[in-house]
Amino acid sequence: MIGRLLSAWRTVTRDSPDSLDALLATVQRLLSGLRRNRSLVAVVVVAVGLLVGNLVTHQEPLLGLDLQGGVEVVLRPVPGETEITPEALEQALEIVRNRVDALGVAEPDITVQGGNIVVQLPGVDDQERAIALVGQTAELRFRPLLARAVSRAEIEAYGASLEESDESATADAADDASGADEPGELTVEDLLEGALTGAADDDADSVVILPGRPDAGGQVFHFLLGPALVTGAALESATPVLEFAQWNVQVTALEGAEGIDRFNAAARACYYEGPDPLLCPTGQLGIVLDGVVESAPVVNARAFERDRINITGAFNEAEARDLALVLDYGALPLVFEDPAESGLVRTVSATLGRDALQAGLIAGIVGLGLVALYMLAYYRFLGAAALGSLMVSGVLLWVILSFLSETRGLALTLAGVTGLIVAIGVSLDSNVVYFEHLKEDVLGGRTLRSSVDQAFPVAFRTIFWANLATLIGAGILWLLTIGSVRGFAAMLAIASILDLVATYFFLRPVVRGLARWSAHRPALVGMATVVAAAAADPAAPRDATPATGKARS
Repeated sequence: MIGRLLSAWRTVTRDSPDSLDALLATVQRLLSGLRRNRSLVAVVVVAVGLLVGNLVTHQEPLLGLDLQGGVEVVLRPVPGETEITPEALEQALEIVRNRVDALGVAEPDITVQGGNIVVQLPGVDDQERAIALVGQTAELRFRPLLARAVSRAEIEAYGASLEESDESATADAADDASGADEPGELTVEDLLEGALTGAADDDADSVVILPGRPDAGGQVFHFLLGPALVTGAALESATPVLEFAQWNVQVTALEGAEGIDRFNAAARACYYEGPDPLLCPTGQLGIVLDGVVESAPVVNARAFERDRINITGAFNEAEARDLALVLDYGALPLVFEDPAESGLVRTVSATLGRDALQAGLIAGIVGLGLVALYMLAYYRFLGAAALGSLMVSGVLLWVILSFLSETRGLALTLAGVTGLIVAIGVSLDSNVVYFEHLKEDVLGGRTLRSSVDQAFPVAFRTIFWANLATLIGAGILWLLTIGSVRGFAAMLAIASILDLVATYFFLRPVVRGLARWSAHRPALVGMATVVAAAAADPAAPRDATPATGKARS
């Protein structure tokens, strides 16, 4: 086979030496062109590669509240009820964020604006539940453990064993083992089956099954808990302390019947050496906030002094501080107005969001189409190069926006769309600056080819400073504002940087190639009248190489 190929090659080179030379010359010109335009090749390869990666990973920009619908809740503190401090607002924000995370809302936006907390929940289905959960003042509860906590692995193993055995017999056996004494009350069987109490059923006087926080290995345990024995209202403060190289939490209870007396009553019921078999059979007291068991310490004394309650465990410093934070700020540290009654809830329907997105897209497409027609009519192939540069910028912007949405939660809002439209105008304006510099040089007597290298540095300097001014403005907006205005600033800044990249690495080599290609046909790049005017102008310098080419219009 190889012998036949070599024989054919020798025949071609012997019979058609001119064809071989032409082929080699073409290859050399191609390689020379690639070397000369390596920045163009590089930026196109990078843009296409990133777009392919984006499509393969199915990444796409997230839409904000105003584009996909949702609900916005403003939590406004009640003046005079509690001291409104920045620290209290930050604590409340973290507690609200934990609640929103429990809702499973994708990319919520929770910020402190002035003295209020603004919660934006895009795409949330059950808006009434979201409003109720965000605005409620949670209660810290101490619930006795009715059974040993079980992990999800144990729950899955129990479910598998049920499938293998007779279901009814297993259920009867589980009923006997659980000791359930009231129909309808949660039992050990429910715990083993993985049942969880919903937020609506998490009543202080009911038996509940609640999850704990993931441990260091990511394992989550489920807890069967009795009615609350004490609430956070009985506590005065909590502090993390380091004793004998072990982090603990020191708690101080309030005085009186609703304070230390109630706490000691719970301690007597749960004292581990003689726990009440019905009330607290495990000798452990679960600390519950917002439907999550924060900790379940063993009670090792029947009674405590008011300021000597010590919660011990295998805590590290961070865990001890978090637990103290929960005990200190179990409920929201501020009293907020009811957002529904105060008119602080704004609902954006999904239909309205879709309409806003559709209107924005139509406006953008129409505007871009008109601008494209103008650029093509006035600048011909230079206009096509400008649109190509805009396309490269758009691809890179899409990929970056999708990546930031997936990794940093950046959502595209209506204000962000406005920023993009403004950035498109700025980008086309940069191209016009370059093209008009070209025209001025050609009008001054230079050829189009020589004008390209002369005009680009001057034009790019202008474009750079213009984009830098835009970046500074976007940076100031980002630092001093919040919410959707930040989205506008982010889109404007990203698009401005990409405009510089596309202008330098794409537009410059493309225009250089167009100048070489249209040297004798200036009408193809919209320079016919300019070349004719330069040729007819007796004042045009003649020391430079005169413009050539037949004018066409």
